[in-house]
Amino acid sequence: MLNQVTSEGMFIDVKYPPSFPIVSHSFSGEVVEGDSVTLACSADANPAATYTWYKEHEANPLSKGPKLVFRSVQSSDSGKYFCAAENVLKRMTSGSILINVEYAPKLPRISVSASEIMEGISLTLSCSSDSNPAANYTWFKENEKTPQSSGQNLTITNIGRQHSGLYFCEAHNSRGSHKSAIHLTVAARNRNMTFKMMNITKLAAAALLLLTLLFVVSLWTR
Repeated sequence: MLNQVTSEGMFIDVKYPPSFPIVSHSFSGEVVEGDSVTLACSADANPAATYTWYKEHEANPLSKGPKLVFRSVQSSDSGKYFCAAENVLKRMTSGSILINVEYAPKLPRISVSASEIMEGISLTLSCSSDSNPAANYTWFKENEKTPQSSGQNLTITNIGRQHSGLYFCEAHNSRGSHKSAIHLTVAARNRNMTFKMMNITKLAAAALLLLTLLFVVSLWTR
């Protein structure tokens, strides 16, 4: 009978640093505000790597763990993200992935080029809204079906009293629309001139009264 020699197996545990981390994502197309978005980071390592998530241009980490989850992504979440995989041997950083959140226009802001609106001047109304993709703009006047203008600015040259009223700026893109309003009151130029003449008359009367008082005082003191 032949003698049999047996030996116990030996386990060799080879330690190695993380490989280049790979970032995968849950979305296959456009990301719309309110969607759920998940980023996942993976790297081969022994011992197993720990993961940390960052957003570009922000010093503080966002979270730890292999996944970064946005349950309801917001416009402010747009940006580039990356992960770091680390064990006792080394730290490796992934490439960045862009989350481009599309959203409907926010409430438009309307500005006016003049502080006083009088007949005859040229007036420009400007409209702006935060949106992605960029918004298009349409101007309407109350009780008028035809748009006044398309574009961010509405310019009214030689403005008259008939231009008084409520104006609307509608900002719209493929994700929705939002509207703001402003009321214009055009003052008649002759009223403005009358107001100035009244002020001049009052000043003249006050000056005449002052001179009269000075004359009386001078006579009194003689």
